[in-house]
Amino acid sequence: MGYREKVNYSDLCLTESNVMKDNRKNREGVVYSTNPDFEYSNPEEEKTETLPPGKQQLKVLLDKKARAGKQATLVTGFAGTDEDLETLAKKLKTKCGVGGSTKDGEILIQGDFRDKVLQALVADGYKAKKI
Repeated sequence: MGYREKVNYSDLCLTESNVMKDNRKNREGVVYSTNPDFEYSNPEEEKTETLPPGKQQLKVLLDKKARAGKQATLVTGFAGTDEDLETLAKKLKTKCGVGGSTKDGEILIQGDFRDKVLQALVADGYKAKKI
C-alpha cells in the first residue's frame, strides 16, 4: 500500500495562471534551460503613437485589384494607432457618404472618391498626395 501516493488534483488542473506562465508558443528560440533561476520574459511591444496630422505622409490612390473590377479609393501611409485610423476612416466615409474599411494600416473607401478624400485630408491638416 505504500506504492500509492496521494495526488492533489487541484495542482493538475489547468488554470488561467498556469496557462499564462506556460506560454510555450511565444518563446522565440528558447527550448530548454538548465539554469534553475531562468525565467523567460516576453519582449514588450512598443506602442506606436499617432503622429500629428502635419507630419503624416498620406497617399490617396485608386485601386481595382482583386475587387472584381470595382473601384476603391485607398489611403496609405498612416502612422499611428488602430483607433486613430478607425476614427479617420469613419470621418472620410461619412464625408463621402459611402462604406469602407480599414486593414493593415490602410483605409479603403468604396468607389472613386480621390478628390473628396484628398480635400478632406488637406482640410484636416494632413499632408496628402494624389497618386
